[in-house]
Amino acid sequence: MPKQPKILIIDDDRGILDSFSLALESLQLNVSVEIDSNKAMVRLEKEVYDLIYVDLKMQPIDGFNILQFIKKKHPLTTVVIISGFQDFEDAKKSLEYGAYHIIKKPVELSDFQFFTQKALEFHKINKELKELKNHSQFYYTPKIITQNPEYLKIIKLARDISESDLPILLTGESGTGKELLADFIFENSSRAKYPFIKVNCSSIPEYLLDTEFFGSVKDYQRVGAPEKIGKLEQADGGTIFLDEITELPAAFQVKLYNFLQNGILTRVGDSAPKKVNLRVISATNINIEESIKEKTFREDLYYLLNGAHLKMIPLRERPEDISILIKHFLKIYGVEYFDVSTEALNQMKVYRWRGNVRELQNVVHRAIILAKGKKIDIEHLPDEIKHIEINNSQEMITLEELEKIHIKKILQRTNDYKEAAQILGIDLTTLWRKRKKYYLV
Repeated sequence: MPKQPKILIIDDDRGILDSFSLALESLQLNVSVEIDSNKAMVRLEKEVYDLIYVDLKMQPIDGFNILQFIKKKHPLTTVVIISGFQDFEDAKKSLEYGAYHIIKKPVELSDFQFFTQKALEFHKINKELKELKNHSQFYYTPKIITQNPEYLKIIKLARDISESDLPILLTGESGTGKELLADFIFENSSRAKYPFIKVNCSSIPEYLLDTEFFGSVKDYQRVGAPEKIGKLEQADGGTIFLDEITELPAAFQVKLYNFLQNGILTRVGDSAPKKVNLRVISATNINIEESIKEKTFREDLYYLLNGAHLKMIPLRERPEDISILIKHFLKIYGVEYFDVSTEALNQMKVYRWRGNVRELQNVVHRAIILAKGKKIDIEHLPDEIKHIEINNSQEMITLEELEKIHIKKILQRTNDYKEAAQILGIDLTTLWRKRKKYYLV
């Protein structure tokens, strides 16, 4: 049986202690009470509780001091402040010291029971998230959440190269977090105090590219037109993020290449060159090497952008991240206490997630609305997810994905590439090409 959560109620009113403890014991919960604040502090030195109710006004030690002691000694414990109506404004300060919530006396015992159950659900999820955060195989920032070993390697590499001025190329499907990783690199770089300019290359009409990137002088082409500082100049000293870089037309790729070669730009309509110092992070959701073969992207520009190449991992290849991402989204939407059924979680783990993390967030948001404050179950999922046959889910992948999985498995089980090539029935050159294509070690 799962371990029962431990609850402690600290209040100098015997009537409150008796009624609250009886209400929770009727729910088969493990409840302790303490009427003396000094004895409560002694108890807290020795014991750890999951949920603690603390009265605000007590002597000789008040609720604020007890709260601060608990958060320092037992940071994972969830604390709720009990406040009289006249003390409610003072009680609000407790939220700044880490209290989860405030309840006002008097309170209906049925409401108290319901609130306690929700507080325990919050505690369970919050504790799991914090423990995962400190786990050696879990990485958490406000933007990046994963416990996938391969993704962890990518994040470690991103952190290692963030301090350098290496240009970085991010590739991967839409929704895999390329922009989030770009933010992470910038925030951990020596340029973090300077501008971070983001440009979606696919959203700028071709006739505006020159002025958007390089800027223009006052009165150029149109009387009364203001001076325009281009995106490259705006990023001077900092970093520019060029999203969907492969959408730039060939003629403009030449101009961008020339700028990256020497860092010198000239505004449209001007003749005075300007030196600009910036770092470039670029991204694309298509196979850029295929674009080079098809002559739609310049190879020389690729080499300038590809100081370090980080390929994002699609969500379908890291199902172990599904549950922690769901918990993260529940927290974002303010319903940390929601539970997710095993059946619903299993269906989401085998779904292909063509829209990746972005699609998962939308599915969770939809399920929260449909669940109406209850457990998220399989009935709250879209048809394309809830009707997947789990046993046959591995059949619903492309031949290319199947080849990648097979080659990766062989590489993991062999001693060298020569042996792997022999087992696969291909030569070393073909194996090298396929490793490069699938980004396999």
